[in-house]
Amino acid sequence: MFNIHIEISYIKRGDPMARKTVLVTGASRGIGKAIAVKFAKKNYNVVINCLHSEERLMQTKKDIESYQVSCLAFMGDVGDLAQCEKLFEQIRKQFGTLEVLVNNAGISYIGLLQDMNSEDWDRIIRTNLTSVFNLSKLAIPGMVAQKYGKIINISSVWGNVGASCEVAYSATKGGINAFTKALAKELAPSGIQVNAVACGAIDTEMNRFLDEDELISLVDGIPAGRLGRADEVADLVYHLGYKNSYLTGQVIGLDGGWI
Repeated sequence: MFNIHIEISYIKRGDPMARKTVLVTGASRGIGKAIAVKFAKKNYNVVINCLHSEERLMQTKKDIESYQVSCLAFMGDVGDLAQCEKLFEQIRKQFGTLEVLVNNAGISYIGLLQDMNSEDWDRIIRTNLTSVFNLSKLAIPGMVAQKYGKIINISSVWGNVGASCEVAYSATKGGINAFTKALAKELAPSGIQVNAVACGAIDTEMNRFLDEDELISLVDGIPAGRLGRADEVADLVYHLGYKNSYLTGQVIGLDGGWI
């Protein structure tokens, strides 16, 4: 069983019900935090989530509130549909509707497939892919009712081409890419856009396992000559969440020309 911790706070800058609301999963650090803060800067109500890092999530919450917007922080497993349902109950109660869903929660697994056990396989599928199903399923009815919505899935270049020693991770991201394209077709008649961002090598803690030589080798293979930044991902995600009602079903690479 996972403990669920919900904390809601409001700082007045107009009526929260009058603002659009975004949900960002995996928002305690890195790409997720950068995305959440970006939307806060643009005067959105922001709902944030993570599973383990409560202290970091609360710091993200403070950073969001510094922009005078409302924030709901939810500690829970988005791979569990029942916990997602509790989260959406809180969103409906406090903000009414959800306009933008950013499915960012994800974990990695480095190692040979033959050495991977079934528990690790189930965990990465649940975290990276089942969570996208759970949250999209719950967000869609409200978006359909208002004939407006944006679902943005954070994917990876490995979902396009695969990576040795990251078979399970690649499989989840490939699944997200196919999910994105199919759901976009399903929801387009309802005025809802579904897109994905296939990130390359982004300078986050997920890549900190690389030693100096490995990092140099990695950067040497990227035409842009550097790692991407979390704020660059956030800028693209905000654009997808705010503009362009005709762009849908796309997996947009953000990799400095790497793949």
